[in-house]
Amino acid sequence: MARNDQVDVVVVGSGAGGAPVAMSLAESGARVVVLEKGKYYSIRDFTHDEIAICRRNFFVPYLGDDPHTIRKNGAIDSKPTREGWTSQCVGGATVHMSGFTYRLKEQDLRLKTLTGGIAGADIADWPITLEELVPFYDLAEAAIGVSGIAGINPFDAPRRPFPLPPMRPHPTALLVDEAARSLGFHPFPTPRAIVSSAYGTRPPCNYCGLCGDYGCENGSKSSTLASLLPRAEATGRCEIRSECMVSRVLVDDTDTAIGVEYIDRRGELQAVYARTVVIAASAIESARLLLMSADSQHRDGIANSSGLVGKNLTFSSFGKGTGIFDRQAIVAKLGPKNMSLPFLLRSVQDDYWIPDAGLGMPKGGTYNFLLHHPNPINAAVRLATDSDWAVFGQPLKDRMQSYFHEEVWVEFEVFGEFLPWKGCYVDLDPVTKDRWNLPVARINLQNHPVEIEVNKWLTARGLDILNAIKPTAKEVKPWTWGGTTFHLQHGTCRFGKDPAHSVLDPSCQAHDVKNLYVTDGSFMPTSGAVPATPTILANSFRVARHIRDKLA
Repeated sequence: MARNDQVDVVVVGSGAGGAPVAMSLAESGARVVVLEKGKYYSIRDFTHDEIAICRRNFFVPYLGDDPHTIRKNGAIDSKPTREGWTSQCVGGATVHMSGFTYRLKEQDLRLKTLTGGIAGADIADWPITLEELVPFYDLAEAAIGVSGIAGINPFDAPRRPFPLPPMRPHPTALLVDEAARSLGFHPFPTPRAIVSSAYGTRPPCNYCGLCGDYGCENGSKSSTLASLLPRAEATGRCEIRSECMVSRVLVDDTDTAIGVEYIDRRGELQAVYARTVVIAASAIESARLLLMSADSQHRDGIANSSGLVGKNLTFSSFGKGTGIFDRQAIVAKLGPKNMSLPFLLRSVQDDYWIPDAGLGMPKGGTYNFLLHHPNPINAAVRLATDSDWAVFGQPLKDRMQSYFHEEVWVEFEVFGEFLPWKGCYVDLDPVTKDRWNLPVARINLQNHPVEIEVNKWLTARGLDILNAIKPTAKEVKPWTWGGTTFHLQHGTCRFGKDPAHSVLDPSCQAHDVKNLYVTDGSFMPTSGAVPATPTILANSFRVARHIRDKLA
């Protein structure tokens, strides 16, 4: 397609929010252009080089090139940060995700009604029901390829079987099951967006264990790069333009979106005109784009008559604990099993809804049990910091030997509700610019005190499970609680029925601007207590159907 041409749909972003729209509409006959800020990697680009992939700018830009800024706990001055970036590449953060695939629950969509409100928080019910979302969860899981067992988690709503059988767990999962059940919990195999057997043209997982933080060199992880975008391009009606920085949404004098301006890889300003504009750049970057699109008629940014663009920013509250076990003691109890398997694959959701816990809100979270990440540099840094930097040289090498060959580190992460409130939002930094001389997103971060209280309680409960594992751990300790998972982000353009209290309508079209949609996590009024990627995928398929019917 020629530059500055007219297409049916332009999509900004190619991850979980953008790829389903692009694929669905291209397969329906629409002409689609996807604009992606990052590079277009292929399987050949993915390696297990921790320095190149995790400690350089392979997925996340350098501070001096394209920063965010952050102000914490009411600070006046902001500082450059890499926090808040999900990814910059075709496929977005799905390329280097771990792929934990949980669905939201009814409580997530009705939190305000069920609680009557939480002091200081700005929670809102969703304008759709879980029942409306379920068919699109099914569609998303089938389209990308998800492995799991249906019907085993008693806290899940009824659902179809997973497209693929579950992944093979590390033998220590049996000990986690035993310990959790002894305390009255109901552990279940963690669903993963990884293909456990051949799926279409994609091969099954080779169990390298390097899912989180890495692209899959096997094509087995169900990123949009491996699953949805090839289908979109195969239609011949979808063009993906990488290394294109979108700087403005174009709106005509009838408040209708007519396209976008972008800076291409050569630094030249271009435009794509379209009947429909879909923004899916991440909750932070989509809000930034709408605010940067201000003009004489929209001085506070477009789609912002409510003043809510950038407000109600949520992440996921985070807690973590670790149990260190002797490998030979585990082998002695379980017998000769495959101790080289990299995935623990156990989750617990008994504390998802906890009205009797006596906390500031009845919403709890999810415990995700896993093994330590095999990155060696990360391991060395962690072992050194655990000793307050007292272990170095040969003692550190000896400690690394034990870590990788004589111990089993069982850990859990807590995914908890991050409450929307006035203390957490994104706006434009008035001073700092990126390499295109555009104002960067400024993250204003302060956690609601109730979510910290609940996260601390959940972390303690997770430690109870680790302490109940037999053989007994050499050490059990909390790693952190009350933290923030920045790459899980939502809420800056929440959807709802009332234009005064939401940015988008229930179909995720802007109240103020016709033909403008936002389909990343921005639309979510509440964060939920699971990673949002499956929900973003499902909602994007839902919105794609609405746009398809409208275009037709």
